[in-house]
Amino acid sequence: MSGVRHLYVHLPFCASRCGYCDFVTVLGREDEHAPYVAALLAELELQRGLLAPGLETVFLGGGTPTLTEPTALARLLRSLPPAAEVTVEANPETVTPALARVLLAGGVTRVSLGAQSFQPELLAVLERRATTDDVTRAFHTLREAGFDNLSLDLIYGIPGQSPADLEADLASALALEPEHLSCYELEAKPGTRFTHRHGDELERQAEAMEDYFERVVDRLTGAGYRWYETANFCRFGERDLRSRHNLAYWLGRDYLGLGVGAVSTVAGIRWRTTPRLAAYLGALARAELPPRELEPLDAEVRRRERLMLGLRLDEPLALRGVEEAIDPAALERLERLGLAGSDGETLALTRRGRFLGGAVTAELLA
Repeated sequence: MSGVRHLYVHLPFCASRCGYCDFVTVLGREDEHAPYVAALLAELELQRGLLAPGLETVFLGGGTPTLTEPTALARLLRSLPPAAEVTVEANPETVTPALARVLLAGGVTRVSLGAQSFQPELLAVLERRATTDDVTRAFHTLREAGFDNLSLDLIYGIPGQSPADLEADLASALALEPEHLSCYELEAKPGTRFTHRHGDELERQAEAMEDYFERVVDRLTGAGYRWYETANFCRFGERDLRSRHNLAYWLGRDYLGLGVGAVSTVAGIRWRTTPRLAAYLGALARAELPPRELEPLDAEVRRRERLMLGLRLDEPLALRGVEEAIDPAALERLERLGLAGSDGETLALTRRGRFLGGAVTAELLA
């Protein structure tokens, strides 16, 4: 099948901006939710020729997609192309039975719930609006509405977090029995107010990250989850519960992004749409594509990206097409150290190698 089969839609609206966040977000602006959705659908029409007749995945990210005014959100969901997997990111405090009905009616098959932590004091450090009870209530609300594919996001390395706090978060998450878990190391971008406020503690936590990472993997794999990607875990069963949309990124598939700040990679070209809401809305009101930055991807860049992203997965990476990106001497050295292995046709990191992740991959690059 020709054409792009993976669609990302960015909904930037948030009730507040977390101090560590550097995503393209817009605070409040309830009066602009409907015009923004109209612009998204106008952009979709202008770009529809890039899409395949049948999509594999649609992913609504943000921002806080579930903060979008319900009528506008429902219109968007009704108007998007159908796909085998349709994921929406949700903040716990926005989840209500009415919202769950909107998502179900709109064809959503998967919800990714931003729990981050179950500890009140850590949620306060992260400047999250949700309480511990909100997280649990939101999960049960979605489950009772009929969703059978729920993912929870957790963050570790939070200022003030202890190993016991992390163990408690993992236990609380597992008690809910989600189909999927994403566990991320806290990344506070330089210059954010979060780094100014918690700089010393962030440095201390950085020294504990390797231990936290191993705790996460050991606890979740011990509970029967598949560690299928560096930060992602899914339950084993008859269904493949990996995030099919994110797999498309890691496998180097083309994808189209709609909305402010959205990134697309299509036919060897990557572009990023303007992060400025006014410029985005203005262009589409004139039936024009919004301003964007173009980045042609040459063969070398594509090989290196394919190698770096593919080695994040637990399945061997086919070497055909990426051989020139690999330093043979480095590969031989890493095999001796028990960090990587190759049979001549595929390449994979060992369990030890996966814990070291990016450092091993960087060593492999020619």
